[in-house]
Formats: sequence, C-alpha cells, structure tokens
Amino acid sequence: APSFSGVVVGYVEALEPHPDATKLRVCRVDAGSGAPLQIICGAANVAAGMKVAVATIGAVLPGDFRIKRARLRGVESFGMICSAAELGLAESSEGILPLPADSEVGLDVRVLLQLDDHAIELDLTPDRGDCLSVAGVAREVGVLNRVPVRPPAIEPVPPAGDECWPVELIADAACPRYVCRIVRGIGANASTPLWMQERLRRGGVRPISPVVDVTNYVMLELGQPMHAFDLARLDGPLQIRLATQGERVALLSGDSVTLHADTLVIADAARPIALAGIMGGSETGVGAQTTDILLESAFFAPTAVSGQARRYGLHTDSSHRFERGVDHGLQVQAMERATRLLLQIAGGEPGPVVHLASEAHLPTAPRLLLRAKRIHQVLGIGIDDESVVDILTRLGMSVEPVAEGWMVEPPSSRFDVVLEVDLIAEIGRVYGYDNIPITHARSAVTTKAQPETAFDLTRARQRLVARGFHEVVTYSFVSPEQQALIEPDAAALALANPISAELSVMRTGLWPGLLQVARQNLARQQSRVRIFESGLRFRQTGGALKQDEVLAGLVVGPVSPEQWGGGARDADFFDLKSDVEAILALTGRAGAFRFTAAQHSALHPGQSAAIDRDGRPLGWVGMLHPRLASHFDINANAYLFEIALDGVADGVKPVFEPLSRFPSIRRDIAIVVGADVLYQRIADSVRAAAGELLRELVLFDVYQGDKVEAGRKSLAFGLILQASSQTLTDQDVDSIVAGVLARLAEDVDARLRD
Repeated sequence: APSFSGVVVGYVEALEPHPDATKLRVCRVDAGSGAPLQIICGAANVAAGMKVAVATIGAVLPGDFRIKRARLRGVESFGMICSAAELGLAESSEGILPLPADSEVGLDVRVLLQLDDHAIELDLTPDRGDCLSVAGVAREVGVLNRVPVRPPAIEPVPPAGDECWPVELIADAACPRYVCRIVRGIGANASTPLWMQERLRRGGVRPISPVVDVTNYVMLELGQPMHAFDLARLDGPLQIRLATQGERVALLSGDSVTLHADTLVIADAARPIALAGIMGGSETGVGAQTTDILLESAFFAPTAVSGQARRYGLHTDSSHRFERGVDHGLQVQAMERATRLLLQIAGGEPGPVVHLASEAHLPTAPRLLLRAKRIHQVLGIGIDDESVVDILTRLGMSVEPVAEGWMVEPPSSRFDVVLEVDLIAEIGRVYGYDNIPITHARSAVTTKAQPETAFDLTRARQRLVARGFHEVVTYSFVSPEQQALIEPDAAALALANPISAELSVMRTGLWPGLLQVARQNLARQQSRVRIFESGLRFRQTGGALKQDEVLAGLVVGPVSPEQWGGGARDADFFDLKSDVEAILALTGRAGAFRFTAAQHSALHPGQSAAIDRDGRPLGWVGMLHPRLASHFDINANAYLFEIALDGVADGVKPVFEPLSRFPSIRRDIAIVVGADVLYQRIADSVRAAAGELLRELVLFDVYQGDKVEAGRKSLAFGLILQASSQTLTDQDVDSIVAGVLARLAEDVDARLRD
C-alpha cells in the first residue's frame, strides 16, 4: 500500500442522521483512544456494529492529505472513516472499507492488513505462460535457488450427491478437456475472507463475491482460469461448440458482441452463454442471490483462443493465459482446489466432477534427444552429466540416459520446450549466464584471392557513376500487381508475413524498384534521372528458389545536364546501349557480347534487345513499354537495362602488346544492304575478312532516303588497317578491301554504294 499513517481500527457504536444534511450521518466511533469520537460520514454502507478504518486527527493519507478537526454543516467531526480508495488500496470505492469483525479496536490498519509488504511485478515473454501463476513462479524460484517447492495440498472433495449437469463436447479439437461440477446451497450472505481479498488485490484482481473471488484466486495461484455459471439461469445441457455466424452474446463487461463462425463458445440449449477462454456471459453470471452454481475448468487449445479476444476488442486474464498455453493436466486439480475453498468460505454441497476429454486432441509431450556434445557446442562450455540431469530434473522434466546423452520429456506446463536447443537454453539459464566464461572466436585468418580475370562489380559501379548515374537501394519485396505487369510469366515468391499488401512478394528483377524511384523523382521536378542498382533477384524454378545477383539501370530525360554549349537532347536506346557496353568492356571481351532484337513484356516491342554472351542469355536493354510508362506516371521515354552478373563473372587478363612502328591506313567504304540487316552481322563479316590487320572498325554514317532504293539502307564505315612488321602497300590494302566487299556480298547481299 502507499504510505499513510494514523489510521486505526474503529468500532461504530452508533449513528444518527445529520441535522442539516440528508446524506450525512453522525457516527460515534470507538478508536481505542478512550472516549468515542464523533465523526461525520456520508457513505451509504456505514452501519452500527461495523469495524472500520478510522483516520484520526493528525493522520496523513496518500497524497499528503492531512486529517484535521473539521465542521460539516455545523457539526464537528474528529476524524474520517476511510474507503479503500482513500487508503490507496483500490482505484475506486463505492463505500467505506469494512474490516473483519474480530479486528482489534485501535490496532494500526497497516498492521492488521499487513500492508508493509512489497509487490514484485514480473514481465514475462510470451513463451513463458507457465509463470503466470504463483505456483509457476514458485517453481522457478525453487529451481534457481535449489530450494524445495511446497505446493498447496489438494485433496479430492467427496461429492455430497450424484447430480451432474449434462455436457456435450462438440469442438473437441479446440477444447480437448472440459471439467465441471455442480455446487448447491452456497451461503448468500457469505463474504470473502480478508486474507483472500488482500491476496487478490495484491495480484491485481478486484474482489467481487466469494464465488468469483475463489475462481480468480485459483487462477492466480495455479494458473488455471475458471468460471462459474448460475445454475438457475442455465437452459438445458451445455455444449462446447463453434458459434454460428451472427449469433450474439451479452458479456459480463456489459458489451454485446456478434460472433463469427470460428469462435469457440460455451452454450446451453438456447444460446451461447460465454466466449470460451475469454469471458462469461451476463445472462448466466453469478449474482448476489445465486445459491447454486456450475463450476467450469477447461483446457482450450492456444490456436483456438489466440487472437479471438483482440478480434472482439477484449483482453482478459483468462485469454492472456489460454493464448500462451495452460497446463492441460491442471483442470481436475483446479476444480478440487476451488471446490475446497468455496466450501470453506460459503458452504454448499458439491456434486461429482464431470470430466470430458478427447485424448487424440490433447497435447503430447515431445521426447527430445539431448546430446551431451551439443551442449558444449551451443553454450561453449562443458557441463558435467550430473549437473545436466540435476537441472532438468529440478525443472520437472523426466530424464532417461541414452548412448548420445539423454531422452528428455518436458512437463505439460512447458509449452515452450519443443526442440533440443530449448533444453540447452534452459540448462544455460539455470546454470547461470554469469557462470559461462567469455571466450572469443578463433579461426585462421585467410584472404580470399580475387582472380585477375574476374568481373569487378565495384569497378562497374564506379564506371556508371562516372557516366552520370546515381546508385540506389530499393526493397527486395514489391507489389504483386506491379511485378505481374513487368514479368507476367515469372513466378514470384509470396511472403508469409509481409509488412504490407503492396510489398508482399519477392522481386524477380530490379526494374520494379527502379521504376518506383524514377516515378518519385519525376514527380518532384527532377527531369533527368540516371540510376542503377545491384542486388539479388528471386525466381522460382523447378520448385526451388534461385537467387541471382544482377545489375540494372534506368535513364530518362536529357543525355547530359543542361549547359550553354549545346542543345538539350533526350537519351535514347543507343545512349543506354553504350553505357551497357562500357560495363561489359570491363571483362576484356567486349566482342563476345551480342545485342539481338527481341521482345520483353516490359519493353517497347520496337526498341528492345536481348543481351547474350557466346549464346548464353545475359540480360535485356530497351525502352519502357508505353503501357508501363503510363502505369508508373512516367511521361518521358525511359530506358532500362538488366545484366545477370554470373554471366560476366569471368574475363580476359589484360596483356601488353607492342605498339607498331609502322603507319596505319584508313579506307572508307559505303555499302547498301537490306533494311533488316543488323550491323552486328556486317561487323562480324568485315572482321572475319580483314583478319588481324584490322585494328579498328568505325561506323560513321547510316542513311535511308531518296537516294537509296526502298527496303534498303546505306552504311558507311572506316577500316583502320595496320601491320606490326611492315608498312602496308596500296596493293595490300586494296586486296583486303576487295576481300571484305566479297565477303559482305556473300554474307549480307551487300553492294558498293554509287
């Protein structure tokens, strides 16, 4: 209790109405100080013959409220008769605090109620539902301090008759065990003893009535939530079943809820009367006139109760425990304990215990193999076998020695122990983390050699930055709708627990993130966007998840920043293609890569190309499809590329070649070919015909117009020829050019332009 002083036990000898106030009464109270005190009191429950808490003159109540001699409506008052709220024992009170009739007059109330005590609040992780009771905490204290635990003696209460209430267990998977018992003839005038009220109050539960207090007491003591129905209000047999969609139940809290079809309820023949494991109904609740009750003690599966309370905007002591798991072997013990306490407090005649169980749906304790060597591997220390067995035994587990270690079976209260590592965690916890020495990992430090011919992603990123790109990092999970628009044929992996519906699948490529970045920048008046990203893409192939590292980029807007020396020009397909070629050139084998016209669902059908290396698919480059540009609110032409890095992993080691001392010769030729002939085919033919004397091939003009017949085009390119051992003669050059023209005529039906 909070600090207060000067409050003693008083005896109300007499009282009479206040002469000038209808709601006040003048009380004569013996406070053990000699002459009775005259005290004015307005509480409705004050009566002659009561023992009450009296704050005498000079007393100090919580909040530094000091009691002084006062005059109320012309009548003097020499103290105050206190309520539980005024003493800080409750948040609110409807009247004064009655004290036991055998309390000693004049005794300090703090001594009478043993208020110089301390309450310890324990914060538990959700997996330790076994500690949501005094018994559970006692078990932990006993284990950690090597002291014996003395549980309350629970003896069966013999029935006084054979009356049983019919019960039908329909939803046996959600409620594998249900125990109930009739108790008739409870004393209507009985009151909860002070010791129980105080234990409940200190456990955070408000005392209400003997029946309710007993069920709450057993819940706090043993960890088993219980409930009592007014027998006179039950209509026919009980059913433990799932609700019918739309059924309603009025709860003890005063709320009325509409039930969903998957909600577990306790019902009689007429209607649902309780939300199983959460809260009872008001129509069958125990009241001041209740004399016959049906006590209930059940085990509800955590999966059946979990989330249901929050679904209806509720959170109760019962739901808090059942969601985390209640010992499924505790229900009969709790019933006997509650019956014994109720008979001691309020009397009554109990019937036999009705016990229904579905053994097939009750949890079974796992038999876990605990390997001795595994303990050392996980904890980093060796614990002798005797200590291991001692710790597990004190934790209530059965231990059987086997060749590798032990077969261990945890008690039914430990829902959290399901794996070998859980046992090791328990051993480490009880052994004491402070007793585990600090050790540092030791291993041979080796540097992995980077092959000289390997593709260097860091250099590729630096090259893109040098070419005006900015690096971005986007989420690996994307919107399933956008993913389907970009790659409709790719199977995206759905997340089991996404942070939002818009980010619920893993990306099969990097383009969704880049397009989002582009949209956000364009919406903020950034007209020139050049971005790239390297990261993983996730694709399901053959039932397995494949993770590939890729490099992707996007450009939109002017090819160069605004400046005075030249006009603005938007980037096009070939600008981005040159950026991609600059990256691929880092392998030292730029000639091994081919750009082939192909169609991709996310790219414009007339401006897209597949990239391959020696026939192996590598990636894509092209203009964003207008349909996707509209979806992402991109009003300018956007160009994308993506390269799978495993396809460029190996390259050629650079080697020095001596510079030729002899001059180079350039010959320009212009040819006419079909409009559909790719330049790549022409370049391959030229290089094959010119051989090693061709140092460089430069395409400097492409023309289609009036001076070239329809369906054909003109290409002009320069051949730079050079030998390393001699100066080439005109005859040598003419021979090479003739060979090139002959090869072009054969391969691509080319002819010299007039």
